[in-house]
Amino acid sequence: MKHGKKYINALSQVNREELITIAEAVEKVKAVATAKFDETVEVAIRLGVDPRKAEQLVRGTLSLPAGTGKTNRVAVFAAGEYAQAARDAGADFVGAEDLVAKVAGGFLDFDIAIATPDLMGQVGGLGRVLGPRGLMPNPKTGTVTMDVAKAVGEFKGGRVEYRCDKVGNVQLRVGKVSFSKDDLVSNVQAVVDELTRVKPASAKGRYIMSITISSTMGPGVKIDPTRTKEHEEVLANA
Repeated sequence: MKHGKKYINALSQVNREELITIAEAVEKVKAVATAKFDETVEVAIRLGVDPRKAEQLVRGTLSLPAGTGKTNRVAVFAAGEYAQAARDAGADFVGAEDLVAKVAGGFLDFDIAIATPDLMGQVGGLGRVLGPRGLMPNPKTGTVTMDVAKAVGEFKGGRVEYRCDKVGNVQLRVGKVSFSKDDLVSNVQAVVDELTRVKPASAKGRYIMSITISSTMGPGVKIDPTRTKEHEEVLANA
């Protein structure tokens, strides 16, 4: 892939082999972001797990302290009073059989899908459409629930879903370049804390293998996994 002059210039300001703190990495990412639009900041964390083993598939949701900088479009599969509760909570798309049919027909203009348990029999038939895109509602991520109003409010307000891919990577949006340094640091640290909290008991050896953050158009900046707050607290309490 051929990169432009701005990327090459930004890359020259980043030591790709250096491992630094979250705060230092955030400062660097903000400094080398030169796009004319407000770039998204993402974190990519490589975990020492084997996702082929069900017990080591890391997934869940967490609320980022400063939000993501993006308002999620939420679709809710619900009927009756639950459908109305979802609408009242600000869901973008709400329906039962009609929404199932619409999605089956190719409609995917949403970021989060939530369903009440009674509709999962129908929603389950959308597995081939929603599954590959990470949109299938799941009780483990709080997206299969009777309390649809609460779920809609949380996902609209900065709650994000995470899941490791087939090689153990977790990649999440953690804000915008325009966010303050403190807000970005808090969001990245929240992701590290959450992934540490849900470490599978069967995962042996080194767990957090690498952490990299970057902006949409910028190079990756590596964070030292042994210099995060979580790691420092473990050492302090040892």
